[in-house]
Amino acid sequence: LGIYKSLFKQTAIYGLATVLPRMFSFILVPLYTNPAVLNVQEYGEVSVIFSWMVLFNVILAYGMETAFFRFYNSDNDKKSVIGTATVSIFWTTMVFLIGSLLFRNKIAHITHIEVEYITYTIWILVLDALVIIPFSKLRAYQRPIAYAMVKIGNVVVNLALNLFFLLYLPKIALSNPDGFLASIYIENFQIGYIFVANVIASLLTLIVVLPNYMHIQWHFDFKLWKRMMNYALPILVAGIAFAINETFDRILLDYLLPKNIAKIDVGAYSACYKLALFMTLFATAFRLGIEPFFFSHANNEEAPKTYAMITKYFIIFGSIILLAVIVFADLLKVLIIRDDSYWEAMKVVPLIILANFFLGIYHNLSVWYKLTDKTKMGAYISIVGAIVTLVLNFLLIANYSYVGSAIATIAAYGSMMIISYYLGNRYYPIPYDMKKILLYLGLSILFSTVYFYGFRENYYVGIGFLILFIYFVYRNEKPTLLRILKKTI
Repeated sequence: LGIYKSLFKQTAIYGLATVLPRMFSFILVPLYTNPAVLNVQEYGEVSVIFSWMVLFNVILAYGMETAFFRFYNSDNDKKSVIGTATVSIFWTTMVFLIGSLLFRNKIAHITHIEVEYITYTIWILVLDALVIIPFSKLRAYQRPIAYAMVKIGNVVVNLALNLFFLLYLPKIALSNPDGFLASIYIENFQIGYIFVANVIASLLTLIVVLPNYMHIQWHFDFKLWKRMMNYALPILVAGIAFAINETFDRILLDYLLPKNIAKIDVGAYSACYKLALFMTLFATAFRLGIEPFFFSHANNEEAPKTYAMITKYFIIFGSIILLAVIVFADLLKVLIIRDDSYWEAMKVVPLIILANFFLGIYHNLSVWYKLTDKTKMGAYISIVGAIVTLVLNFLLIANYSYVGSAIATIAAYGSMMIISYYLGNRYYPIPYDMKKILLYLGLSILFSTVYFYGFRENYYVGIGFLILFIYFVYRNEKPTLLRILKKTI
């Protein structure tokens, strides 16, 4: 049970590194949805660009981060692993930088995005790629506090610059038109300022971790690199598939809907999608803490039982978060999305939150193919999810707009979760307590559905469901919960 203590501590710190930056960035949603800053159409344009960035972030990492963890824990020559991964990421990033800058006009024509925004996006992608291995080293060295400080610092700078450029600079320029700050103010450049803020924040982050590049052996082991790439490439395929599942619906909405409503629907959908943030925060923080733990305890005889216990409690806490967020979704929308012209898309919120919960469960179930080096299986599962996403979006968007995209998302993540569970039973059996897992998950989904579509904004019913569910969990899990808490305090 000492294992749980270490796990909980690391997960708490990595969770802090994830939750605090996301909570800071949460302020950006009411800022961006403020009609005085961006209208719905402009927010939709920003969302489309960020969707492309998610895809290219995956491509530029090409699975090397996960390969780094795998080989750092299994190979004796750890310095060679660090050097080889760093050299690989550095030079592929440089090739991307040169090639994309040369062809940025063509990229702008294909994506229907202004060349100026393309240029900013390229620099953000490059700067973010160059910190992949330094951040991985911090996690491998079990330095979660340093990791958290740099991550939080990045978002604080980004947030501060967004507030300055979008709120204060226009006022300063208006009040003192002859001042220096007025000379750097560009009217109607709100979207550009968003990406300038990102460039500066990413550059400062790279400067902070730059000593990592100075203190490594720039030794490239080609044989090791081939082994790492063999492990990483299926993860790249899986990552591209995940990017398609996560954000490609915005790109398809922009592409498939009539031009007069496309960006408006993308903006409304993207803003309401943000209400799934709480589930995403929980799942992401858990994954950051759990991934190194899975690898480091793979040889333990009790590992399957430990993984089963961890997954059960992930689902328990996730089910509580699912129900709580759906109960209070209409209060959250007022705090986060200030312009009621976005609220039309609120009807998809339960689907999106549940879809992200399914994704979190899938990440927990995926331990089997990572530990058995069957990463190709993970890629195949992700490809199935991506096919579901693409097919359903193409079939449903024309008639149902973003509702079709939400249905496609939940179908994709749900199918991936189910397939991973059945294949995991075959290749790396883990004794999951399926009876209780299905009971908790099913009850949470039932309460959420009945409340949102039957008693929405009746908080007596919603809070009653939430209290009843938590009591039910406590009554069933009391002995185990008390035992774990007693051993970890």
